[in-house]
Amino acid sequence: MSERRRRQFSVLYDIGPAVHQGAGLARYAEQLAVHLRNAHRDVVDLHLFYNAHSGHRLPASLHGAPVHTLPLGQLAWRLSVLATQIVRRPYAPIARLAEAGPMLYHATEHLLPRLRTPTVLTVHDLIFERHPEHHTRRNVWFLKVGMRLFTQAADAIIAVSGQTRRDLIDLYATPADKIYVVYEGVDPRFQPASEAEVARVRTHYRLTRPYLLMVGTLEPRKNHAAALQALARLKAEGRPHILVIVGGNGWLFEPIHRLVDALGLRDDVLFTGYVPAADLPPLYTAADCVLLPSLYEGFGFPALEAMACAAPLVCSNVSSLPEVVGDAALLVPPTDVDALAAAIRLVLAQPALADALRRRGPIQARRFRWERCAAETVEVYRTATRLHDGCVV
Repeated sequence: MSERRRRQFSVLYDIGPAVHQGAGLARYAEQLAVHLRNAHRDVVDLHLFYNAHSGHRLPASLHGAPVHTLPLGQLAWRLSVLATQIVRRPYAPIARLAEAGPMLYHATEHLLPRLRTPTVLTVHDLIFERHPEHHTRRNVWFLKVGMRLFTQAADAIIAVSGQTRRDLIDLYATPADKIYVVYEGVDPRFQPASEAEVARVRTHYRLTRPYLLMVGTLEPRKNHAAALQALARLKAEGRPHILVIVGGNGWLFEPIHRLVDALGLRDDVLFTGYVPAADLPPLYTAADCVLLPSLYEGFGFPALEAMACAAPLVCSNVSSLPEVVGDAALLVPPTDVDALAAAIRLVLAQPALADALRRRGPIQARRFRWERCAAETVEVYRTATRLHDGCVV
């Protein structure tokens, strides 16, 4: 092995999303860290960092890793990070850690402190720019001010999809050669579930009727409203299906519950809230159709998981979803409820089409692996270090 390949990188890695959150950002932060530790420890000396503003703890999968914390309230943490970029001064507590190594700092969510050491920023999406009405005003303000500064300051940027890369270039004029598309992966547990597992979740969630499935936080950009309106059309035709909605309440979710009542669907919609990870594969597997009519996705984990579980998928034809699903889903405009209802109707009425989607899904999903994500991320670390230091790494 060459000296170039043997050289080890010390990385201070923001694991905060996996400590404090439970959605896509958490999955990214945890799974990438796990695979960096397991497969690349000869190259990457990984140190985890998070703001310990609550009693939350590291995921069990990362126990034993070196950990550094900063005890600040969440608002104070976010504002202090932003302030370091505005005044262009290094963030002292993290700078002391990073410079002692020295360590490259990897910001896995949209929050990058000012540092003198190399930095990598992962950008998941710019939804707050494309659809600001779907965020709180405070969050829109923070991100609109902060993200321009964070992207300018980073030595290298990881975009989780080609769509995010295009948004960075179009909206911020970010240099294209600074952005690296590194796709996320799908957990191996997402595969067609056994009949016994399907029977277990049907019993547990009292799923006595055939169902459509949506997975994702209840927030406006997920476009639950279109799914509910499409369901109302199918119910008017006598379809027996219910809509199972998996996910916790996000911001601005109250109208979703009101729409259920307005459409007379109280007996035809099941809100499960968060479900145990072990329940997701059988829930996907048993669904007659999985829906993802999102107005915008930076990546689209539910689409990837549905395909891996061989579930027929109908999703939006916008943002990152076409590049993630390929030919393994039916694509519709997210604002066209008639088109969404028609696509669902095709899947339910044509077993041959549903079977074709079930066959294509796992093949497409296998293109997205955390092992590949980790290997490509190591190369971004290498490039960021070289650009920052002006030397060959």
